[in-house]
Amino acid sequence: MPYGVTWPTLQGMTNIPPPAEELRILDHELWQLDLRRNQLLARRAWLLNVLQSAGSQAARSWAQASAPTRAAANWPPPAPLPRPGPGPRRPEATAPGVQNVLLVLGGILLTVAAIAFTLVSWGDLGIAGRAAVLGAVTAAALAAPVPLLKRGLRSTAESLAGLGLALTVLDAYALHEVALPAVDGAGYSAAASALLAALWTAYGRVLGDLRLPFPAAMAAAQLPLLLWSVATGAGDHTVTAAVLATAAFDTVVALSVSVPPSVRTVAAVGAYGAGAWSTLAAVLLSWEADGPGAAARAAALLVLAAAIALGAAWRAPEAKAALGLASAGGLVAVAAAGAVLRPVLPGAWTVAACLACAIALPAVRGSWLPRTVRRGLWWSSATVQALTLVWTLPVVALALLGPAGWAAHVWSGAPSDARAAVTVSTSWPPGMETTPLLLAAVAVVLALTFRGGPHRQLALSGALTLAWATTVVLPATVELPYWATLLTHGVTAAAALTAAAYAPEPTPEPASTPTPAPAPAGHPPTAARLSPVTLPVTVTALCLALLGSVHLVALSLASEAATLAVLGGLTALFATAAAWQTPVRIRAVPAAASLAYATALACATGASLDWQPHHIALLVLVVPAAAALLAPRLDDATLKVSVEITGAVAGLTATGLALAEPPVLALVLALCGVITAGTAVRPDRRQAGYAAAALFVLSGWVRLAAWEIGSPEAYTLPVTVLALLVGYARRKRDADASSWTAYGPGLSVTLVPSLLTAWGDTDWPRPLLLGAAALAVTLVGVRHRLRAPLVLGGGTLVLVTLHELAPYVAQAVGALPRWAPPALAGLLLLAVGATYEKRLQDARRLRETLGKMR
Repeated sequence: MPYGVTWPTLQGMTNIPPPAEELRILDHELWQLDLRRNQLLARRAWLLNVLQSAGSQAARSWAQASAPTRAAANWPPPAPLPRPGPGPRRPEATAPGVQNVLLVLGGILLTVAAIAFTLVSWGDLGIAGRAAVLGAVTAAALAAPVPLLKRGLRSTAESLAGLGLALTVLDAYALHEVALPAVDGAGYSAAASALLAALWTAYGRVLGDLRLPFPAAMAAAQLPLLLWSVATGAGDHTVTAAVLATAAFDTVVALSVSVPPSVRTVAAVGAYGAGAWSTLAAVLLSWEADGPGAAARAAALLVLAAAIALGAAWRAPEAKAALGLASAGGLVAVAAAGAVLRPVLPGAWTVAACLACAIALPAVRGSWLPRTVRRGLWWSSATVQALTLVWTLPVVALALLGPAGWAAHVWSGAPSDARAAVTVSTSWPPGMETTPLLLAAVAVVLALTFRGGPHRQLALSGALTLAWATTVVLPATVELPYWATLLTHGVTAAAALTAAAYAPEPTPEPASTPTPAPAPAGHPPTAARLSPVTLPVTVTALCLALLGSVHLVALSLASEAATLAVLGGLTALFATAAAWQTPVRIRAVPAAASLAYATALACATGASLDWQPHHIALLVLVVPAAAALLAPRLDDATLKVSVEITGAVAGLTATGLALAEPPVLALVLALCGVITAGTAVRPDRRQAGYAAAALFVLSGWVRLAAWEIGSPEAYTLPVTVLALLVGYARRKRDADASSWTAYGPGLSVTLVPSLLTAWGDTDWPRPLLLGAAALAVTLVGVRHRLRAPLVLGGGTLVLVTLHELAPYVAQAVGALPRWAPPALAGLLLLAVGATYEKRLQDARRLRETLGKMR
């Protein structure tokens, strides 16, 4: 049989050999396999030796790759390879890094040495020696990079070039100290910095492979114009113009694509620094300008700064940088316009002029302007408008919060005009006559800018707020008469409430939108609810209406007639808004406001009639009574709850007014209980019955306290009767209710205070009556098998009996000898112990008996 024939192959044959022949074939086959295995093992051992001599890494890779094969073949594991020794430690610093550190340190040390030599050891040499030393060292340092670059030692060449550049600065200093001491230092420095910048640029061009000379030349170029203006004794405007010119030069270089990146970085830093410094200086000069000429020069500087910023934004490669530069340019342009107009216009109109210029900025449109620049101008315009609003905040706050000072001078007399009405405790700020115009202008811009899009509703809300602020500030600004001011604010509140009621309807949903589910009972249809689209405008208008009404009430406190008229008008206004069928569901807030102002009107009416506060409380109760009558007739659940809550607050107000007179307070509480009980008649307000009962009890207690009744039963018996009636009704409805739940609280209210009082009472009627009542309660508990009356009545009866027998017990105890109480206690303990032992014996006997059973 040839090699490779397996047992399945034999089984697949048609002629199966006899058993003896088949056994011979199997033995031969096994022998062939053993021979082949020995050959493979020998080859494997030879390969292992080769791999061990070649390297441990290859052997390790082979071991990992052949592990599955060895496991499948059940071969013995190979001999472990020798573990290699620890390899070389990885260096923490790279060779180029070490090289750069060494070169930089060497250049710094040589530069410091040269400076020390120039400043300290300079006087020890003659003129010729000085010139020779500096010239030779500088020439050597500047020439050394040439052969180094040819040999490829660029880093060393950069270090020596930096040393040479530093030596040229020392040469310029030495030249001034020795040869030109009479020359002005600022002028010489300006010329030297310009010359060094030119020389370093030429040096960099000659040695084109060096990177250091060009940024160094750019840094030196920042000084000539500034130092020249200082040397010539120029004024602040000229110095600022020199810095602006430097910033313009830096901007041109930074935006140039033909210069190295390092030079552009230095130029960009210089442009931002010089531009910011010069712009701030120009703004200060415009602020301090005392005439048209100085203001015009400052404005010219600002125009130059704006032109530089806008030009940089036009050519800036990055969108974020271009947007920021364009915004800054627009702001500086507005500042330039303000600088020109400030000396010409009155002080109050300067801000208005700047705002007008800012509003005109977004109008600069066209395809010739990049989109980023147009956006930057828009942001600069928005920034100026926001700053304008911040500037108007003090006047708006004064006009809005100033009338609160009338709370300390109620009905002291109507002021002459609106400005006097808002400046009760402070003065009107000067130069703010244009505040209404500014607010109105920003409101118009906001409304017209967002004529569509997702931010339309927020913009309308902002415009509505600014328009309302305009109407708040306008009467005091123009000094309207007092009554005209009240009328203006009343109309404003009505207009805001109307805007809340008639907010724009939401955009109809597409036809593919599934039909909404019908609204639950008690709720208006979906079209009448607030939607996310109309919510900002509606909420803003409603808040403005409420805030304006409060402001109007504060203004009216100066006059009695004005207060009554304003409160009556606001009550009618909000009641009309609550009753009107508006497209959106906002009626809950006007309804609550109407009841609140009705409460204030009742208080003001009572005060006008010279009533005492506790008499006014009776008048205020008309409001909760009206709310209780109105609530059942309302079809909206939110509106109903709002009316009821406001009525409850009015009831609390009446209670607070009557606190000083207990009889009237008892009457007020009783009336509140009647109103609450009437509310509890409704099926959906059954829980109010508990509040009504509490109010009646409080009313009774206050009345008893007013009659100076100190017996606790007078206070607790009414509560007990009510509680027992409620418990009885509870037991009738729920047969599983416990007697402790039904009757326990009611019985405890009277029994516990009476028992505590009886223990300190020396007379006999109270214990006798309490004992009789406790006996009756106990008998009722026995008759009806109720645990709570049985326990509470029996316990009370026992304690009352002990209280009555206490003197006799004390007398009997006093007649006994002193050894009798310990003896009685000992006997009691012995009896208990004997009983306990007897029970243990019985238990053991029972266990033995059970153990004998089978």
